[in-house]
Amino acid sequence: MTPAETLVATYPLLEMLVGLVILAVVILVHGIGVRLVYRHFTLTWERGGQQMNPWRYDVIVAVAAASLAALHLVVTLMWAWPIWLSGLIPGLRDSYFFVLENYTTLGGGTVNLPKGWRLIGPVIAISGLFNFGWTASIFVNMMRDVGSMDRAQARSGHS
Repeated sequence: MTPAETLVATYPLLEMLVGLVILAVVILVHGIGVRLVYRHFTLTWERGGQQMNPWRYDVIVAVAAASLAALHLVVTLMWAWPIWLSGLIPGLRDSYFFVLENYTTLGGGTVNLPKGWRLIGPVIAISGLFNFGWTASIFVNMMRDVGSMDRAQARSGHS
């Protein structure tokens, strides 16, 4: 048994406490990141005005989407590092793969935590559901801005 497995076997609620602490930090970091991406998108969008070429709007949206995807990759690393460092899954690559499977709720189960820590997977899935929902709502707002600009350009005769 690894030290982490021994600890959880002795204190079973520790598994959930560890999961909830990491979940809170991951959601906090995701929230900060989403705000920064959305703020940058909004400021760039407003500076461009209706005079900007349509392809530049597409680039702004693509950069925002890529930034949001990168943010998810960063916060999943925040799950993978403690799992790897605690020795629950040897190898950062396997730990990250486990986290990605659970965060996306894909759940292939090809890499598993020791039995005493298996509740961490569903907690990772909960964080993924929260964060993907948050990202989707931000992206809907961005696309509403895109639609507003398209309508304004169509009314003014710009294309």
